[in-house]
Amino acid sequence: MKYPSFLILIALLWSGDANSQDHQHAYGKALTFPDIPGFKTLKCDLHQHTVFSDGEVWPSIRVMEALREGLDAISLTEHLEYQPHREDIPHPDRNRSYQLALEEARDHDLLIIHGSEITRNAPIGHSNAIFISDANALLDENAEVPFREAKKQGAFVFWNHPAWYAQNPDGNPILSDFQRTRIKNGELHGIEVINTFDYAEESLALALEHNLTIMGTSDIHGLIDWDYLEKGNHRPVTLVFAKERSARSLREALFEGRTVAVYNSLFVGRPEFLVPLLKACIKIHRVAYIPNTDILEVELENSSSSDLLFENQMGYTFYSKPPVFEIPAGKKILLQIKTLERKGKLDLRLKALGAYTAPKTQPVVTWELLPE
Repeated sequence: MKYPSFLILIALLWSGDANSQDHQHAYGKALTFPDIPGFKTLKCDLHQHTVFSDGEVWPSIRVMEALREGLDAISLTEHLEYQPHREDIPHPDRNRSYQLALEEARDHDLLIIHGSEITRNAPIGHSNAIFISDANALLDENAEVPFREAKKQGAFVFWNHPAWYAQNPDGNPILSDFQRTRIKNGELHGIEVINTFDYAEESLALALEHNLTIMGTSDIHGLIDWDYLEKGNHRPVTLVFAKERSARSLREALFEGRTVAVYNSLFVGRPEFLVPLLKACIKIHRVAYIPNTDILEVELENSSSSDLLFENQMGYTFYSKPPVFEIPAGKKILLQIKTLERKGKLDLRLKALGAYTAPKTQPVVTWELLPE
C-alpha cells in the first residue's frame, strides 16, 4: 500500500523524536532511589546472562535494558564452564561478552563491570566473580583455582542463588566446607539473598552470620520486559552506597558491605544502610494542625520507585487511616495524627513492613515533625 508523502514524513519525524528519547524514560520504567547521608546510591544488577553462555540475547540488549531502567552499573556474568551455544557462537575468549557490552555503553552513562560465573555442582554451587581482569584465567578443572585466580585479580566474589532447589531440593542453602574455606581465605565476599523472584531468609541469616555482603540480582536469561516489566514488576537490584559514581568506589562499597537488596516493595539489608535509605525515601512536605483541632496533618511523599508499606508505631492513632497503610511509588498521602493536644515537636515512628534487617525482623524508622 502506498501512503501520501506527507504521512511518510510525519512518521519519520515521529520515529526520530521517539528514538532520540533518553533510554531510561521509555515506558516510564526508570528505577529511582535516593542517596543516603555520605553516599551515592548506585542501582546495580550484577548477575546477567547473554548468548555467550545460556542467555537468549546479545550483550548490547543488556546495556539497552539497563539504560531504559536507569541503572548505574551492570555485569554480564557468563558461565565459564557451561556454554550451550558454543556450536553457534564459538568464542574461545571468555571476555568477549564484556567487550561487546563495553562498546555498546561507550557513549552512555553506565558502568560495565567485568565478571564471570564459576559454575559447579553442589556443594560448591555457582558464584560470580566481578571486577576481574581476564575471565580466561579462571578456567580450570580444579574448583579451587578459579577462586584463587579471582582473588589474585582483585575480584569481588559472591555466592549465587544459594537456595536454588535444583541444587538443594529442600530450598534451603547449605554452607559447605568448600565455601567456608573460601570465606576464610578471603575468596568469597557476598551472597544473593534475592535472586530472580526468590527471597531466602536463610541466605540472609548466612550473610549476617558470616559477614557477607547482601546482594539482589535478576540473573536474567531472557528479556527484562518479558520476565518483569510486562508483569508490572521491576527487576531485583543491589543498591550500593558508594562515595562516588565510579567502578572503583562501587567495588570498595561492595567489599565493605554497604548494600541493600531490593525487589519491588521488598528491601533487605543491614540496619545501618536500610534505615537511612527508607528515611530518605519519604519526603515530608507539610506539617500543620487542622484549625481548631488537635489533629496534626502530615503530607508524605514516596520519592522511590517502590511502593512502601508502613505500620504505626507511635503512641498516637490516626484519623481516617488504619495503622497499616501504603505510600505508592512516587505518590503523596495525607496522614492525620490524633495527638490529643498540640505539640511543638513530634516523632513519626513507622515500622517498614516490606523491609528486613534480619529474618522476620523489620526496622522502625523515625522522622522528626515540627508543626507549623
